[in-house]
Amino acid sequence: MFLDRVKIIIKAGNGGNGSTSFLRNAQTAKGGPDGGEGGNGGSIIFEATDSMNTLYEFRFHKKFVAENGENGSKQLRSGKNGEDIIIKVPSGTVIIDAQSNKIIADLYQEGERFIALKGGKGGHGNAYYKSSIKQAPHFSQTGEITVQKEVILELKTIADVGLVGFPNAGKSTLLSFISNANPKIANYPFTTLYPNLGVCEVKGETFVVADIPGLIEGASQGQGLGHYFLRHVERVRLILHLVDVSQSDGRDFIEDYRIINEELKKYSEELAKTPQIIVLSKSDLIDEELLNERIERFKKEINLPFVVISCATYKNVEELKNKTLELLSKIPKKQPITIEKFDFDERDKDSITITRDDEGAFVLSGGKIDNFIRGVVLSDTRSFAYFQNRLQEMGIIDMLKEKGLKNGSIVKIKDIVFEYFE
Repeated sequence: MFLDRVKIIIKAGNGGNGSTSFLRNAQTAKGGPDGGEGGNGGSIIFEATDSMNTLYEFRFHKKFVAENGENGSKQLRSGKNGEDIIIKVPSGTVIIDAQSNKIIADLYQEGERFIALKGGKGGHGNAYYKSSIKQAPHFSQTGEITVQKEVILELKTIADVGLVGFPNAGKSTLLSFISNANPKIANYPFTTLYPNLGVCEVKGETFVVADIPGLIEGASQGQGLGHYFLRHVERVRLILHLVDVSQSDGRDFIEDYRIINEELKKYSEELAKTPQIIVLSKSDLIDEELLNERIERFKKEINLPFVVISCATYKNVEELKNKTLELLSKIPKKQPITIEKFDFDERDKDSITITRDDEGAFVLSGGKIDNFIRGVVLSDTRSFAYFQNRLQEMGIIDMLKEKGLKNGSIVKIKDIVFEYFE
């Protein structure tokens, strides 16, 4: 099954907690602090690979959580870092922040990597806090807690040439004739339900061709199946625009040509500027006299170069392959999407929010608060004294007073609850 757009949840690993420990052995009854550092959490990393051409693997596996860092331990032993998770995606996958809808990465080629979320930092052990005036700290730091995020994976097929046209214009048949692809072919609308890729070899050189599922009028606004796949033609350097000159489906072939071009333009002005070879297909289904009449009409109304082909008789197929190779040699490859600078993994370290709960207690929250309390242990008098001093130094007490703080008020910070007195 083909899947080219999916939403998944990702979360980096939490940092491990630092250890509170003191050296104790047969030779040392009251040694100094020897609590080790917590390990860093694992990161979430995306990697492009040419061995995948669909996002189907994400249909059921939609949550990826990296390993947490291990806690530190005694004898200055640091915790093990959490394992990273490397998520393989097809080359050409664009990663979008689901909340802001901003593109955060374009994994354009094999082996390209993007670190989406970095693991949380491990906390310091109590040995880290030892100083000349703090010989025996009875507290350590907890690891950094990470948050989960949602991203959208969107596949934009990477091919040199895109085959476009109405359903039954002969795209799949042509692809099977000029490349190693083996697409499903039948005479009914929307035979192709996903882009088929094939490698075409001409004069010892190769190029990749993508059969883009049939477009119809209104595709750019969501009509039919084609609108799902317009993104796959964005990266191609050359378009082979197939038009059924036999009019076997009862539509006017020149009107078909105009409709498809209009849909490409509505979807993207840049896409509309992509060079085209106009291919008048299925020429074997009408007699020569009618064919010549329609060719003359095309010359008169459109007046652009074209190639008349028939896959049934192999008429001009080789000529089309040669012309395609010739044009490709003059067209540079399209570059990856230019990403607007955007820190997807930005972590709040500065915000302070003060609210009141139903009982009237002051509730402190925000990134600055979360980071601050990682090293607070209320059971340790020095740690709590440091906590109180920092509240004053950071201006938080003044902020609380502006909100109505007075002696006897209850203040809550995460799991810490205390009564305020000057």
